[in-house]
Amino acid sequence: MKKIPLLALAILMMVGQANAQTNQKAKTATPKAMKESAQKDQYTFQLSDKVTRQAVTFKNRYGITLAGDLYLPKNRGTQKLAALILSGPFGAVKEQSSGLYANEMASRGFVTLAFDQSFTGESGGDVRNVASPDIYTEDYSAAVDYLGLLPTVDRNKIGVIGICGLSGMALTAATSDSRIKAVATASMYDMSRSMSRSHKDSYTLEQRKKVIDYLSQQRWADAENKNYAVGLHEVPFDEKGNLVKGNRILPESLPQNPDPVLASFFDYYRTPRGFHPRSINSTTAWTATTPMSFFSFPMAANLELISPRPILLIAGENAHSRYYSEDVYKMASGPKELVIVPKADHVDLYDKTDIIPFDKLTSFFNQNLK
Repeated sequence: MKKIPLLALAILMMVGQANAQTNQKAKTATPKAMKESAQKDQYTFQLSDKVTRQAVTFKNRYGITLAGDLYLPKNRGTQKLAALILSGPFGAVKEQSSGLYANEMASRGFVTLAFDQSFTGESGGDVRNVASPDIYTEDYSAAVDYLGLLPTVDRNKIGVIGICGLSGMALTAATSDSRIKAVATASMYDMSRSMSRSHKDSYTLEQRKKVIDYLSQQRWADAENKNYAVGLHEVPFDEKGNLVKGNRILPESLPQNPDPVLASFFDYYRTPRGFHPRSINSTTAWTATTPMSFFSFPMAANLELISPRPILLIAGENAHSRYYSEDVYKMASGPKELVIVPKADHVDLYDKTDIIPFDKLTSFFNQNLK
């Protein structure tokens, strides 16, 4: 049996210890703190005084209505501007990290659009909290449709920034949509690889088959119950090789001496720093059968088709996800660039504006959206 991977250990800790650690030393996101966070106009960051923000909606080609926030530079003049589309992390909403990036890049002169993926946040989709690699990829192209019709946008100057688990879909969208002229990722995660192979491809073939069987049987249960159960989208195994189930991504309270990965995610999603009541990661979990399509749909399988359009990959030096960016960098044809942020972990690049390389993002898109 292979050693339990880092992410699986984090999930095991939260499943096994979420309700066990209730002493005063356990870090808890209190209801009062959550309520105060949710009342800050529902956003986890301050709107720049250089920017205006307005709620917008648009449809993807499956007929799902997507909700977004359009950020416009106040001093934009009459010239059409370059535009950026932003989404992610996986399980987050536009009021969190993607909105923060959109706000910052709009203050630097871009028209930006941060949106909720289908089935999440304020976007449509009848089944809530279900993820689809195909539809999430399509959502980016639908955002291109929308931006390209705006009178303030030069449709030949549209780029994409994918954050965490929506980075794979951003790259995949660019492989089949030549209207996307440049792609940047931050703390990239390949959700298809993560769900179907686990952290650093640590699943054995037997474990992969066990996960598939669990998902297949769960479909019978959902069909019988006429309801979609929630579950862990990155399915771990315990020390005895048994599949572990759970019904929340993050625990209510952080146990003592937690795994560092769990602690960093908790510190963003479950405290006023990044909590949002519509965020799946903050409050609940994905539908249990969500991983099924990710087993069948590899991300960026045609990565070479992006070239000669450029790719910028940004990762933290200490991020457990760093290898995703490094592997894409090796596979991409170029132009390509990999930026490693010193001392940063995966979650640091969600909202720590003092270390997120916004100057690099600005120069990258200024150069490549001419």
